[in-house]
Amino acid sequence: MARQGLVTTVSSRAGTAVVVGWVGSVRDRVAGARGLLDDVGRPGVTPRLPIGDYAAVPVCRDRIVLIRDDHARIPLFFRESGGRVSAVSTSARCLGDFEALERSYFCRFLTGNMAQPHSELTPFSGVHRILGGEVVELSITGQLRGRVHRRVGEADDLPEPTVDGLRLSGAAKDLRLVLENAVERRAGRMTACHVSGGTDSTSIALLAARLLGAGKGLRGDLVLLAGRFNTGELAGEQPYLEEAMKEICRHAPAARPVIADADDVADFDDFEHHAGDADEPHAHAFRAPLWSRLHGKAAELGCDTLLTGCGADPIADANPLHLHRLARTGQLRQMTKQARAWAAGTERGVREVVYDYVMRPTLPLAAERITALDRHGTVLGGLGRFARPRWLRYGFARAHGYREASIAESRFVFGRRPEESFFEAANYLAAPDPLSWQRARQDGFFLSHPFLDREVIATMRRFPAEATFHPGRPKAVLREAMADLLPSRIRGRAAKIPFDQLYARGLRAHGDELVDLCCSARHPLVAEMFDIQVLCRAVREARFGVGNAESWDRLNSSLALVAWLEGLGPRPRTLGAATAVIDGS
Repeated sequence: MARQGLVTTVSSRAGTAVVVGWVGSVRDRVAGARGLLDDVGRPGVTPRLPIGDYAAVPVCRDRIVLIRDDHARIPLFFRESGGRVSAVSTSARCLGDFEALERSYFCRFLTGNMAQPHSELTPFSGVHRILGGEVVELSITGQLRGRVHRRVGEADDLPEPTVDGLRLSGAAKDLRLVLENAVERRAGRMTACHVSGGTDSTSIALLAARLLGAGKGLRGDLVLLAGRFNTGELAGEQPYLEEAMKEICRHAPAARPVIADADDVADFDDFEHHAGDADEPHAHAFRAPLWSRLHGKAAELGCDTLLTGCGADPIADANPLHLHRLARTGQLRQMTKQARAWAAGTERGVREVVYDYVMRPTLPLAAERITALDRHGTVLGGLGRFARPRWLRYGFARAHGYREASIAESRFVFGRRPEESFFEAANYLAAPDPLSWQRARQDGFFLSHPFLDREVIATMRRFPAEATFHPGRPKAVLREAMADLLPSRIRGRAAKIPFDQLYARGLRAHGDELVDLCCSARHPLVAEMFDIQVLCRAVREARFGVGNAESWDRLNSSLALVAWLEGLGPRPRTLGAATAVIDGS
């Protein structure tokens, strides 16, 4: 048995397993790895998927198995040729040939934020991604025997809601229980928690404080990690942050607040480094400067896990696509009634609510084409989630399957039953953290999201809309579940200040650099893929505030792709980054 950083290696009569991440709980990684090896080692049995954040390679007497947990936090890739797998790694770049790029991947990537994690494609020809919840079986000599996507059973087989569970109080009780379990699984020997002063992060930190500091069977150190803004609109978060810190420390007096001043941070700081060094192009590379500063603090202290409140917005709130189910099943009167309630509670018009949650999921590509007609002469105007951005060359898009990629992405996001696909898509939308994984390899701790725990998602999925939606009170179930712990000032918050100012400041400061990056790009695929003049025009429009969140996401993806391509080239491979399936052949 050996533990080194993020990797645990165990051996038994069944074979040897290398596990990156944790199975069962962070605190007992060895036991979790042994359990996984024993399960995989049983002949003729496709292994179950225990809860955890892991990628594993068990090598048994008669087979090799490649496996990832169903929420796919930790990446895993293999290099294959002629039906034989020659190497496995958590890095696609380590396995790939930078001169043999897969152009259809870039069309897939450019369709939206969620395209990467659930697509087998990688940027490199012959390198394949193991999907979340997938089990790949190889012969002992590396021959590919089969790929099976495991349906998760244990947590999804929760009992139907009781009469009490159909009400807010019952749903809150159930959520509190599974959220406590999720935090306990992720608590390490030195646990850091993001604390922003919002409902989500404060809830997770309070639960960790209760577990680690109040005799709940766990022992360990607790670090409270926050970024502080003394100027600008984000300075308005300071009173909430102070209130959150005070309450968390009341439950765990030994907790250590670590607050990083972030006034000098802006999006796109050192963008070519953050985007260019990533294992794959990453749409959220523009936000890396803030997270890197915070994560650097956790690394200095030797934390082994960092808990976030990421995922609460889509998971712990009411599911708006329930309106689509009502319309689909002919309950139009009920749908109209609830649409009015949604409109009143979110300060939007009924027509806008029906369009977003009933019409758009039905025909997503057609809806985007209609919206795109209202461009008003701008590049970003009307650009939605799936439509081809005007700077992506039509010939490239047509030749390499952009339309097919858009259809696949829209089907994943909305599916046949959008109210169910909502939870699957939320898992990838809420925690797009390939960059965090890159930091994890560097810093040696796990970034973990209790709200995206399998048990938490399964519990929220089974609640009816009546138990979760309360007009004007977002995340009503979470607020009720944490009512005894959250300070009243935070529990009553209706909204947080967004990070728009960081983005605007970043574009103002670095807009010219981004335009220069595009104009000076030398990788031949950049000019083949993009109309550089149109892309630069989009940067200038975003700098003046033209567009919306969706169109800016499309721009950010394209800029990240340019920087990533410019950073490609032969590099020395990190020792141990790629593992040969069998030596000497």
